[in-house]
Amino acid sequence: MGRIRGFIQVDGRQCWALFDSGARNSYVTRDVARILLSWKLPFSQTAVLGGQAHLVSEMCALVGQIEDHWVQTNARVLDEIGTDESGKPIEILFGALAMQEWGIRLDLQNERLDLTHYPREFLEF
Repeated sequence: MGRIRGFIQVDGRQCWALFDSGARNSYVTRDVARILLSWKLPFSQTAVLGGQAHLVSEMCALVGQIEDHWVQTNARVLDEIGTDESGKPIEILFGALAMQEWGIRLDLQNERLDLTHYPREFLEF
């Protein structure tokens, strides 16, 4: 498991993101969700991040660019995600399922994202 910090551009806005292979799902703050298509869930669920429990009752379609590569995934909406190691507020937590879908790997040694496996097309069987 590992973490890399970087930006995801969402509707022209640079959002501070944590790419976390230890988190299964993706999350965005309510502030980011305001510029995305979002919807209320017919139920609520609990998500625990960094030892803190959050009630999730809304989802959104996260569409943005990571280093000029388009991605889209569903994300759970939270009031706040938390801060990174330097105290900067995290606006998007990009989880393992989305990283797997978009071929994003974490290059922990060089503290950067590896996008060499980014899919140019999806072949479904």
